[in-house]
Amino acid sequence: MTLLPVEQAFSKIDLDQVIPARRPWSGIVRKGQVLRIIDLESQQAVDALFYNAHAYHERYSAQDTLVSQGAAYIDKGAKLYSNEGNVLMSVVEDTCGRHDTLAGACSCESNTVRFGHETKYMHACRENFLLEVEKYGMSKRDIVNNVNFFMNVPILQNGALVIDDGLSDPGGFIDLRAEMDTLVVLSNCPQVNNPCNGFTPTPIRVIIGDYVSA
Repeated sequence: MTLLPVEQAFSKIDLDQVIPARRPWSGIVRKGQVLRIIDLESQQAVDALFYNAHAYHERYSAQDTLVSQGAAYIDKGAKLYSNEGNVLMSVVEDTCGRHDTLAGACSCESNTVRFGHETKYMHACRENFLLEVEKYGMSKRDIVNNVNFFMNVPILQNGALVIDDGLSDPGGFIDLRAEMDTLVVLSNCPQVNNPCNGFTPTPIRVIIGDYVSA
């Protein structure tokens, strides 16, 4: 199958924005619209949270998502379920082939545990999430397990998770169709202590619009 470039894949674009390295972003994707996240330079993890745009208490559930599809990773065809058993978004196209929803988001506290006290000052995804959800009246209690797009987390035979080099190529992308009006919160991961970003965080591009085939 030939993957169409932006100009051919979308009949209408409502937002086309580059998110700088290490920065957060949030926006609403209306039902039927497609969110495309583009890994511009490759090996850039993008942490994501999803909420019902009209009722924030309904939000992404990693547990329901994994159980529903019977797989440890997210790829084309996967449905992202809420804690109320509804589908928030569906993966309709994907050039990477595997995205993590087990390893969670980095934080200043986890950096300290994993990499030493000298890393506590470093900005992290959890802080990015907090900056964004506060705009919608939410707090750290509303930050749940997230999706890590483009993040390569192999599962070893003993059940341990390993954060490895990313699998995405420059310009790789994932397309998610909103099955309800969905608030999406992203952290363009600032981590530099493991290879999830190739040790060098880079910008990503976000597009919201209507598919040609929609």
